[in-house]
Amino acid sequence: MKKILVLGLLGWLGLAGALPLQAAPTAATNTPVVYTIPIHGMIEPALLYVIRRGVAEAAAVDAKAIVFLMDTPGGTVDAATDIVRTIQGIKVPAYTLVENHAFSAGAIIALATPNIYMTPGSVIGDAMPIMMTPWGSVEPMPPDIKEKSVSGVAALIRSAAQQSGHSTEVAEKMVRLETELKIDDVVLCPTGRLLTLTDVEAFRKVGKEQKPLLSAGTVKDLREMLQQVGLGNAEVRALEVTAAEKIARWIAALAPLFLMAGLLGLYIEFKTPGVILPGILGVICLAIFFWGHHIAGLAGWEDMLLFLFGLALIITEVFFFPTLGFLGVAGAALMLWALLSAMLEHLPGGPWYPTLPELKLPVFKLSLALVLTGLGMLVAGRYLPETRLFRRFILETATAKEAGYQSIAEDTASLVGLTGTALTMLRPAGSAQFGERRLDVVTRGDFLPPNSPVKIVAAEGNRLVVEKA
Repeated sequence: MKKILVLGLLGWLGLAGALPLQAAPTAATNTPVVYTIPIHGMIEPALLYVIRRGVAEAAAVDAKAIVFLMDTPGGTVDAATDIVRTIQGIKVPAYTLVENHAFSAGAIIALATPNIYMTPGSVIGDAMPIMMTPWGSVEPMPPDIKEKSVSGVAALIRSAAQQSGHSTEVAEKMVRLETELKIDDVVLCPTGRLLTLTDVEAFRKVGKEQKPLLSAGTVKDLREMLQQVGLGNAEVRALEVTAAEKIARWIAALAPLFLMAGLLGLYIEFKTPGVILPGILGVICLAIFFWGHHIAGLAGWEDMLLFLFGLALIITEVFFFPTLGFLGVAGAALMLWALLSAMLEHLPGGPWYPTLPELKLPVFKLSLALVLTGLGMLVAGRYLPETRLFRRFILETATAKEAGYQSIAEDTASLVGLTGTALTMLRPAGSAQFGERRLDVVTRGDFLPPNSPVKIVAAEGNRLVVEKA
């Protein structure tokens, strides 16, 4: 167990040394700077950290505009909400260039920017919330839950459109099926269909003022867009998303699996001390979990240290200093909180306690990991002892009389009736002193503290059963 802790600490220190260092901003020049921030792939909490870093770097170099390069199938509403708030706090012109798709949460984020441009063949819309199972399939929502979810997302997308000057009717039609989008008696999207627009449809002139429906124009690339907005001579600087950040986004998305593997590895190590391999794999998986969330801007070093402290309390309870389970319960609580806190967003200057909306996704991931761990324990207990690898670490040959073994154990029946004193905590097994003899004993399930008077009431081979005298 000590080897596992040492390996775990070395692993975390090694990963910490591999953290990417953020380059200092270069000196300002007379040439205007445009900063581009990619929004590619799924939208989740780890992406929020990347976008915030990009906005901060753009401010550091005094960028004249920020362009979000978008190609996303969507993602979580909570992450989209925080990204929308981040965009609304930008002090310079913000643009979205839809390079391929801007579905669901991507459409909401795009509507938070005052100017949307699209490349030929790109698509935007379809932002109605759906419920996904842990296996990636769509699950039908009960009517009341569906209306609650749709209402919340509709309010969010309307708010984003209002703040940036887009049509709230167009925005809400991307969420609601039961409404009709009509402008000047022209039905643009009938009831029963969600609004999804191609680049041509989004640039369509509507109304008496003949304003574009949503898009400010179709451009072939970023440089053409900058020419249209008067920044054709600007220096384009792209936010560099590090390889570590890309990996961290995958780790954050697969958090329940890493948690399950880590907790299951530690469980197997506790059940079969000395095997080492499951413990090492468990520590590695937990180290990857904390490292990924640390890079993603969610976990701090305090979460990792809190987890290690909780683990140390459990080890102390089990192997060194029994306390009727108090240290073990405290250690388990600290470990669970550390795992949950590692998946929560921590903002400088914000409250130390999370809100209920912030807890929803981390609690779901942690609960899923615990359920998977429980199932893994059942499977491991049933099938692991039968595997060839596991048999290498255990004694399979029975020391039977037929195989030539002889027992030299004394007749323990004569010990029944002896009284003595418990030397260790009996939980229910432990040691007790009977005159000059120290014997291993077990109660019938009662927990007895050290120095308790005990009496041997049964002898079952080498198993001595005691009760409080």
